[in-house]
Amino acid sequence: MSYLTLSLTLIFVLIPLFLSKTFNLGLERDTVIATIRSIIQLLVVGYLLQYVFDADNMIYMILMIGLMIGAATQNARKKGVTIKGVTWKLVLTFVFVELLTQGILLGLKITPATPQYIIPISGMVVGNSMVLSILFLNRFTAEVETHQNETELILSLGGTPKQAIHRQLINSIKASTIPTIESQKTIGLVQLPGMMSGQIIAGANPVQAVQFQLLVLFLLLTTAVITSILLGFLSYPTLFNQRMQMLKFTAE
Repeated sequence: MSYLTLSLTLIFVLIPLFLSKTFNLGLERDTVIATIRSIIQLLVVGYLLQYVFDADNMIYMILMIGLMIGAATQNARKKGVTIKGVTWKLVLTFVFVELLTQGILLGLKITPATPQYIIPISGMVVGNSMVLSILFLNRFTAEVETHQNETELILSLGGTPKQAIHRQLINSIKASTIPTIESQKTIGLVQLPGMMSGQIIAGANPVQAVQFQLLVLFLLLTTAVITSILLGFLSYPTLFNQRMQMLKFTAE
């Protein structure tokens, strides 16, 4: 695809701009900003990845993955500012998920240990973990604030912090993982995933494209569940003091 052809796709940006203006939705500014940022960011990443792939250097790969984790942390932490130490909890979660998934893929030789495989898969894993973190933090902070009186009642009756927060924690974990699980139930019937579609458009064998897509789907399922559980069990203890009393909590 040439840059001239790519410029023609901006019609798909003009359509929502026109509709937003027509129906007074107020989405024009955000749409323009999102479009400009996506163009700049993706082009920069494209050239950067080309350099990293050509260099085939482990240090560059680690720096690239570190950049992904840093950006994901910065974005997700905004949804959990009321949770003490949320930044390091997110970093630990992303690093653990990355090491676990890449450890299995490379250890079992499912994928080659090359930048062309490690970096894109890491991007999908960290990106999905970021989205799940945001979903979890949104739901968890809302659950905790809504049921604060109930939690304090359980504590006053002799319950432990884990017992007092258990229902809110489990509900938040389940709610954040449901979108990933439900989307996999209809994959291939309702939608053709991006990675699979991209490979097919590029001329790859559809069956091989499906195999790679299944790999990604299974990765994202693991990522979703581990992210929510790990972040949840790292977060809830900070809501209580050493006397097992609940700290004052207000969701943003």
